[in-house]
Amino acid sequence: MTAEMFRLSDADEAALAAAREATGDPLQGPDSATQSGVPQGSVIEFHHVSASVYPGVARDFWVYVPAQYDAAKPAALMVFQDGASYLRDEVNVPVVFDNLIARGEMPVTIAVLVMPGDKGPGQPINGGDNNRSFEYDSLGDQYVRYLLEELLPIIGRDYAISADPALRAICGMSSGGICAFTAAWERPDSFGKVLSHCGSFANIRGGHNYPSMIRRGEKKPIRTFLTTGKGDLNNIFGHWPIANEDMAAALAFKGYDFRLEVGQGGHTLKHGGAILPQSLRWLWRGH
Repeated sequence: MTAEMFRLSDADEAALAAAREATGDPLQGPDSATQSGVPQGSVIEFHHVSASVYPGVARDFWVYVPAQYDAAKPAALMVFQDGASYLRDEVNVPVVFDNLIARGEMPVTIAVLVMPGDKGPGQPINGGDNNRSFEYDSLGDQYVRYLLEELLPIIGRDYAISADPALRAICGMSSGGICAFTAAWERPDSFGKVLSHCGSFANIRGGHNYPSMIRRGEKKPIRTFLTTGKGDLNNIFGHWPIANEDMAAALAFKGYDFRLEVGQGGHTLKHGGAILPQSLRWLWRGH
């Protein structure tokens, strides 16, 4: 489902269609593999303890810096929740970024891959002892304030990053997917693009309200790419495929620039990882 007539190349549309219909794990294409002659960026690991937004809560995060980065030209930015998941082979953000940046199919982009806080209230009903659900599933601006007020200024001391929301994207899987949308919804002046993989737009901490909020609220300048699978979650909090279809219907009703891709699989990153190059080209088109 898409709100507009924009199409990717025939090859990209064919790759999306193949992933959509795959009964097993979708296959990654060449853009997800290291290619000869393509400059490779660097990945640096950091650790941070929140001082104000989540006092005393610590987390690891990684920063990917493309080989083409030039301090005289502020880079685009893309933030990933559950950052370690996006460094795994099934997604491999640095390699995909290397390939797309080298061909000019996305801007020179610094990626910040952030883990959830190490301690907190856990998930409602299911429990746990980290801050993930509280940070990711909660509506409101607390998490995006953490990014903007505490985390990103650390990176900004060493790297020049564009302040243009059209050059700032945010991504996540599951609760990280709704978190990405919430960040842009609350601060469209800071994030203009969202990539949500199997987003948890369910009644965990109120996320099921988004379709109504989108329909009733003022349209915001947010471009959104959603994914889910026909075998995605169906539990006490909601039905993920239906929730993402409801999000897509609300975005279409309001005239947003969005795309929804529904695969055959479950609540994993395998579909989103396989189509990451195509989703990034769609998201960053016209950069």
